[in-house]
Amino acid sequence: MNFNLLLGAAAILYGLYTAYVRATTPEKFGKLEAMKRQWGDRAGTAVHIVGYTVVPIVVGVILVVSAMMNRQG
Repeated sequence: MNFNLLLGAAAILYGLYTAYVRATTPEKFGKLEAMKRQWGDRAGTAVHIVGYTVVPIVVGVILVVSAMMNRQG
């Protein structure tokens, strides 16, 4: 099993998990409240979503695709 494939899958799952938790119980995120205090509600939430949901999913997809392409070649 390719390490990049495992790491990519883990990153995607982490991003999906944070999206789920944010939708169901956002009070579990201590860093979200700190970011809201630092940058305001809208910008703090945006930074948190990008950093903890979007980036892991994008990196995960890139790693999985890369691992799959290397397998074929």
